[in-house]
Order: sequence, then structure tokens, then C-alpha cells
Amino acid sequence: MKNIGIATVLMLVVLIACNRQPTIDNDAYVKEMDQGHAERLSRLKDKNGWLALAGLYWLNEGLNTFGSDTSNTLVFPVHAPAFIGTLELRDSSVYLQETVQPVLIDSMPASHVKLVDDMSGKSTRMTTDRYAWNIIKRGNRFGVRLRDYESPLLDSLKSIPCFETNVQYRVVAEFKPFHVPEKQVVHTVIGMDMENTIPGVLIFRLNGKKHKLYPTASDGDWSLVFGDLTNGEETYDAGRYLGIDAPDEDNHVIIDFNKAYNPPCAFTPYATCELPHRSNILPLRVEAGEKAVHIVPGH
Repeated sequence: MKNIGIATVLMLVVLIACNRQPTIDNDAYVKEMDQGHAERLSRLKDKNGWLALAGLYWLNEGLNTFGSDTSNTLVFPVHAPAFIGTLELRDSSVYLQETVQPVLIDSMPASHVKLVDDMSGKSTRMTTDRYAWNIIKRGNRFGVRLRDYESPLLDSLKSIPCFETNVQYRVVAEFKPFHVPEKQVVHTVIGMDMENTIPGVLIFRLNGKKHKLYPTASDGDWSLVFGDLTNGEETYDAGRYLGIDAPDEDNHVIIDFNKAYNPPCAFTPYATCELPHRSNILPLRVEAGEKAVHIVPGH
């Protein structure tokens, strides 16, 4: 009897360990998800959201004129002034040089100034009329990311289709850290490779089977870029993104696939999204989170 009692206790311990899923108030959870979807749509439609992007232009070494006239090095959309000014790429730095039209930085006219790119801190935002732009750096390339504050795309997206919220897609994963974080090279939609820091592996069960995903950690932010068997059908063909918390003191991480969202390149051709690494493509259908959207790109 004593042995039977010990066996029973051990079985209970195993069952508890295998069922770490916290109790969820389903109605409150669905309401929270609906609110999150509404806020997500609002951010996309904001003038600083992804739908406002109107161009991505890579800079040549030396002087680059920009404006809507076709004689410019960087040809902006037709509603922009014909000639705005000149950007210079020199010694891995970008400068705003001569300006033909007033260019504002922090609401003040500016020229002959060194610009901060998006990888060096808070990037310098320049504006004129309805347009705003900043410098981005990808690898050893520098580009101009242009926004149109009056873009017709801002009103083109009425909703983001999503799978029905299902708490079964909210799973608890065990994080197994690497002794030394690994570097992982991934492809991007612009044909350029990038390197991520991978601190370890997440192991979880979904639909009765064990799976693995490799998270990215950067400046304290943890995230997943993953693919699954819905890609190219119900969901965006280049995978989806998912923010996660860092592991807790027991090395557990909640992966909530209901919060999986489309990468920026699903909404605009002017993004530079990374693609899922082959090790993060799940061999199952993840019927949770955002579905594919259908937007006609244009200026």
C-alpha cells in the first residue's frame, strides 16, 4: 500500500508538471484579444504606421538628388515637389546637403546636417508637405524610407482577418538556454541576409506532438519569426511574427499563437522583413492569429 501511495503521488506530480497551462477566463481572454486586434489595426492606419509607407530608395555612394522629377537620383511619388534637395552618402554616414524646397527636422528648416539612421539611435525624420522620410541601414547599405501622410492606403484596410481565438493555441514552453548564445543567419524579403542572436530553444506541445522554436533576443526583447502549413493559403506566405516574454525563473515561456501577426511586408512592398529560418517552420497548421490580408499597393 505504501508503494501504491508513492506511485500515485509521483503520477500526480507528473500530471501537474505536464499541465502548466494557467487557468484562463475564456470570455475575458477573447475580449482582450478583440481589443488587441482593434489597437493593431489603429496602429497600422496611423500616419506613422506601415500603410503610410510610400517608397524605399537605396542610396548610392556620393550625392543623391531627390524629388518627383525623373531626373533625380531618387524619384519620389508624383505629388512630391519636383526637386527637394540632395543627400550625400560618405564614409558610412548620410548627410542632408543642399535643399531646394524647405526640409524640416523637428519643425525647423534644416540643411547641411548629419543624419541619424535607424540602427544608430532615434533616426532623424525629415518632412516637406505631405511627405516624411528617414534613413535606414541594412547591412552595409543605406536607404531612404518614405512616408506619405495622405496615402490612400491609410483608408484601404478596414479589418485584419483572424482565426477565431482558441485558448488551446496558448501553450507553455520550456526554455533550454544554450551555453553560449548562437548566431543565426536568416534571409529577408529584400534579398539581404541578417544575423540574429539565438539564446536557446523553446520546447512545447501542440496538437499532441512536441515541437521546437528558436527565439530571437535583442536588447531585452524576445520574439519569434515562424512559418507553418497555413502559409500561402489562409496566412501570409512569408510566415508570421510573435512577441514573447523572456523566460521566467523556472525557464517557462508562454507562446500565445493567437497573438501571431503579419510582418510589415504583408502590408507594404517597402518593408525589409526577415523570413522564418528553416528551423522555425512548424510541420503543422497553426490556425490562430492573423490571416493574410489583400491590399493593392500603390502611391
